[in-house]
Amino acid sequence: MRQYDIERYLNVRNAGGADLGPDGRLSFLLNTTGTGQVWSLRETESWPEQHTFFEESVSFVDSSPERSEAVFGMDEGGNERAQLYRLDYESGAITDLTAKPESKHRWGGWDSAGDRFAFASNRRDEAVFDVYVQGRDETGDDAELVHEGDGWLSVAGWSPSDDRLIVHEASSSFDHDVYTLELESGELTHHTPHEGDVRYASPEWGPDGEGIYLVTDRGSDTLRLERLDLATGEFAVVVDGDEWNVDGIAIDEDSGRLVYSRNVDGYTELTVGELDGPGRIDELRAPDLPEGVAGGVSFGPDGERFAVTATGSTHNANVYVVDAATGEAERWTRASTAGIPADSFVERELVHYPTFDGRDIPAFFSVPETEPPESGYPVVVDIHGGPESQRRPSFASVTQYLLNNGYAVFEPNVRGSSGYGKAYSGLDDVENRMDSVKDIREGVGWLHDHPEVDPDRVVAMGGSYGGFMVLASLTEYPELWAAGVDIVGIANFVTFLENTGDWRRSLREAEYGSLDADREFLESVSPINNIDRIETPLFVLHGENDPRVPVGEAEQIVEKAREQGVPVRKLIFDDEGHGFAKLDNRIEAYRGIVDFLAEHV
Repeated sequence: MRQYDIERYLNVRNAGGADLGPDGRLSFLLNTTGTGQVWSLRETESWPEQHTFFEESVSFVDSSPERSEAVFGMDEGGNERAQLYRLDYESGAITDLTAKPESKHRWGGWDSAGDRFAFASNRRDEAVFDVYVQGRDETGDDAELVHEGDGWLSVAGWSPSDDRLIVHEASSSFDHDVYTLELESGELTHHTPHEGDVRYASPEWGPDGEGIYLVTDRGSDTLRLERLDLATGEFAVVVDGDEWNVDGIAIDEDSGRLVYSRNVDGYTELTVGELDGPGRIDELRAPDLPEGVAGGVSFGPDGERFAVTATGSTHNANVYVVDAATGEAERWTRASTAGIPADSFVERELVHYPTFDGRDIPAFFSVPETEPPESGYPVVVDIHGGPESQRRPSFASVTQYLLNNGYAVFEPNVRGSSGYGKAYSGLDDVENRMDSVKDIREGVGWLHDHPEVDPDRVVAMGGSYGGFMVLASLTEYPELWAAGVDIVGIANFVTFLENTGDWRRSLREAEYGSLDADREFLESVSPINNIDRIETPLFVLHGENDPRVPVGEAEQIVEKAREQGVPVRKLIFDDEGHGFAKLDNRIEAYRGIVDFLAEHV
């Protein structure tokens, strides 16, 4: 089998974030230039037109419902202080709508005429988000503050009559509330009073404006699709996902057509239908999409078609346009595989392994398609972040590189991961934090039982919270590892919570424990305080502008590990934030990781 270097794999492109405009234009984000920019197409697989040309990545694009224009978002250097811009497709002109680079802006959508848009921002107070409405021709301070918030607010869309907004509040990743805001009076109505943690997510107006469709685990371990009657305040279950989450819904207000998704052990199942009265769905044919992960549904005019992004273990992300009535799906984009034959990509295998308390832990396990060496393959245990996230079978360039170059890859969804119900997601909260690290230990034990794996060449690699998991695994079970790669990871929960963005602290304390009540515990599980146990070489990578996990986390773990005589390599990018968005930086980072693994593994 022909081998390709890491730079070639990192040049595999992805297209997604698609939006169907009023004139049939398909807008989407494509990273051909090295960062995601706005491109568009008029018909399937025609030559796309590029509209933005920035060094920074564009985060989303949303077409006006009436004009040949769109709003897109972009931050600077990964600082996550996104600004909103208007793009005129005909002239190419770009207008800075917000012009508040010190603040975050969270897009809330256009009104039905495309004359106004809504957003949430922490302009007034960095720790909280307020709701604003702004005219399409207005900029900066012209935005009208329509509601002062006191938490993590976002706007989920305008009512069909354009007189109300859905306002969503997150107290933690698993505790949400939904409100409606009447714009004329400023009255905010709370629709989801509850006790304990309940998720209310993906809220969408019903076509009549009298109800809201959303997914919730109210009274359930998993997310169900329910309808909230705004007049009575009553909920009705529309779709029960059984043991799996219904994790999102998109509704076309004009036609009443909708698409909802279920997350079935990581794989997406899409259902298309149309509303036959409140809370009743007539199903249409399921779209013919590649197996894997799909989402980001955008309906076109009259609800006849919708765009969706699909990806899988062996196919990079591309945009498909689906005929809602027939389910026929056409691939509209051709994101390059950088000259690497698609048939060389390796499919993940979904597995489950037993852990210390009798539970089964889901994971993906991939092995190269070549014969294993006599001692077995080296294996990279790749741990996702979050922790309320999930490793799913989407395309991963680095994973395919590792497989092509003789490494097996193991991707566990340890306790605390989302996708398996709220009870599973809560198993690692606060004082149970280290149980998830035990799940990693048990996963390595499961690997040891495979003759294809070399038990002496097992690597821990992860980013963000996954970086904490790497450091904790190296300090708790040093005998298991040949090396560790920590990418933008947490080394010290106390300093992390003290220095993370003000708008994030309360959300993170709900997961990890609070500085006031749990400081002693947080110190006890912080890898920085157990660094004397580490025995294996370590590579630490970070972004200087990271607003989530400040770069000080990397600096302190490197310093302490070196004091212990641990071989440590450090790589800090001064123009990146929480991860590496720019292609040149990604190439430097992962080439460094490849060289590190070659040296130590």
